[in-house]
Amino acid sequence: MTTPGGYGDGLTAAGPDQLAPLPADARVHAPADLGADAPLHALAGTDGPVPVPVGVEGPTPVRRRPRPVVDLRGVHKIYGEGDTAVAAVDGVDMRVHRGDFVAVMGASGSGKTTLMNIIGCLDVPSHGRYLLDGVDTRRLDARRQATIRNRKIGFIFQSFNLIPRTSALANVELPLAYAGIKAAERRRRAVEALERVGLADRLGHVPAQLSGGQQQRVAIARAIVTEPVLLLADEPTGALDSHSTAEVLELFDELNAGGRTVIVITHEADVAAHAKRVLRMRDGRVQSDERFAPVSGPPPRLAAGLDQARRMGAAR
Repeated sequence: MTTPGGYGDGLTAAGPDQLAPLPADARVHAPADLGADAPLHALAGTDGPVPVPVGVEGPTPVRRRPRPVVDLRGVHKIYGEGDTAVAAVDGVDMRVHRGDFVAVMGASGSGKTTLMNIIGCLDVPSHGRYLLDGVDTRRLDARRQATIRNRKIGFIFQSFNLIPRTSALANVELPLAYAGIKAAERRRRAVEALERVGLADRLGHVPAQLSGGQQQRVAIARAIVTEPVLLLADEPTGALDSHSTAEVLELFDELNAGGRTVIVITHEADVAAHAKRVLRMRDGRVQSDERFAPVSGPPPRLAAGLDQARRMGAAR
């Protein structure tokens, strides 16, 4: 079932992040048919579980690069056929590693929203391959695509998508209820998430009693309460005033500095300035891809603030 917030609980594909070299004559066990009901870890791609060689006592495993959270390979999305066909996404290759903060920019019609829908498993590519945290989404039926979307992605939308006449606490608890978490645990985790976004004193307030910035913070709490591997935000400040925008972006900086992987879809340069990496799209293609801070470091605006604080401390 698709719910107002998208939701994800951070259940990652199982399997070691180490790989032992195989002898040239080694035989490998591999399932012939995974089927629609196979566990998600069995649907992982080449960066997922490592095949086990038969009758081989392998050498000491060697560490390999962690798999990307998002891995798009030659992705196309085409609407229509023949002379009327339109390529909304036209051959995009994109990898986003754990802990990165990426902004995807572009004018209306550039393809950024279609790309977001593909990354969020709300739509499927016409051609190409998309691996989400090692899981090949091409191999999923609609039900299992909904499952991986709910488990691995936390969505944040411009319009908040909160349930009216329902308290902030209940809105944040909702994805946990869909995940089958017991009531006491749901409440504990929802309270912690709302405290994390600075709304510990608004637990019982309904959306109509909250400002736009507070509603977006409730939406962020709902997105993070299930510990997803990816936060995906679509124009998250588009409905906010400048003060609320600054508060929400500061919260994104803090979440990313704490290790969250964040992708923001935006047309605003001020929003993109918080990202470590900025992709600009035009006519369905990535026109430019610039990195402004390393994946493992703090986001640039937060880093600048820390540098300034250090300089002021040294001057005293």
